[in-house]
Amino acid sequence: MRIRRQTLGLCSGLTGEDLQVQSMPDASPGKWHLAHTTWFFEQFVLGYDPAYRSPNADWYHLLNSYYESVGSMHARPQRGLLSRPSLEEIRDYRARVDEAVGELLVRGVDATLTARIELGLQHEQQHQELLLTDIKHAFWCNPLRPIYRKANARGESRTSSMRFLPGRQGPVDIGQEDGGFAYDNELPRHTTWLSAHALANRLVTNAEYVAFIRDGGYREAGLWLSDGWAIVQREGWQHPLYWQDDLSSEFTLAGIQALDPHAPVCHISYFEADAFARWADARLPTEAEWEDAASSLPIHGNFQENLGFHPTAIPAGDGLLQMYGDVWEWTASPYVSYPGFKPLPGALGEYNGKFMNGQWVLRGGSCATPRDHIRASYRNFFPPHARWQFAGIRLGQDR
Repeated sequence: MRIRRQTLGLCSGLTGEDLQVQSMPDASPGKWHLAHTTWFFEQFVLGYDPAYRSPNADWYHLLNSYYESVGSMHARPQRGLLSRPSLEEIRDYRARVDEAVGELLVRGVDATLTARIELGLQHEQQHQELLLTDIKHAFWCNPLRPIYRKANARGESRTSSMRFLPGRQGPVDIGQEDGGFAYDNELPRHTTWLSAHALANRLVTNAEYVAFIRDGGYREAGLWLSDGWAIVQREGWQHPLYWQDDLSSEFTLAGIQALDPHAPVCHISYFEADAFARWADARLPTEAEWEDAASSLPIHGNFQENLGFHPTAIPAGDGLLQMYGDVWEWTASPYVSYPGFKPLPGALGEYNGKFMNGQWVLRGGSCATPRDHIRASYRNFFPPHARWQFAGIRLGQDR
């Protein structure tokens, strides 16, 4: 119930019109997020009982995302056209399903239902972050540049100098290991080989990215993968998404704010991260290098609970900094299965495995991620052109 209430809390202050709009095909209306996460519990938890009959069965087509094996679905780019069901009806739907799942828990659930409920909560937390990033994109598309939440007071901005810290070399084990929750794409735990390498002690900052831009980074084809260069030419990219052309301010969920030179750069694609790394005479870390380094670190940082909803600068410190929170970190690893991977049985097997094609792995969580949702083995993934997520850069090097 805490997680379910948090989703509603993120909508506090938003109007029905805010929650209706869909600003691009990759985004979804906030209203749809509220309904789809509820549909997940109705479909896979309440629907586990073959005798269950939904009073809103005609909504199933509207609220299914991509589960082909459970039925048809409304076209994703047209979710913003769904003025009905209304926001009030969706709030009532959430309350009814929450009450039914609560009664089910009181009566007692078996291991299968326990796992499905836990998966549903993790799924809901993913949609909390998507709700924030989708609202940000929608507000950015509005010439009024609305404010979602006022910015937290900003303290003195400074950061440490960038240094490269050597990582382990040789065979290492990666993948979820402690018996807690994991998505199927984090399994099985397996051994892989790490060559001699080093990781940057901190994330790439806005000031460093400005230097890349001013040095002609978006004009030098030799820095870019071919598909990335084609997008730069076609879309006219000249800086990260949400930056103003003056390179001194950016749009945030708190409206237009001055660009903090020491804060991590964010809202960049894999193509931009890779081009910056080449310009910096470095590369992106592999996901195995990242996970091996992060697995010994405590999970703390700038997460959703901080209510800032934007990456922040941190002062100097020892060791690897900002491995968790602030921005998702693009890795050099394509999103593919681990050796021995087995998707979840049935329709839930569609959750991850079928997307292992043409996408790249990000690690570490962001300022919009709930803290208790992230772990060292967590594998996020997006297509290489995606920019509307809170994604940034940590550099790596061969040694």
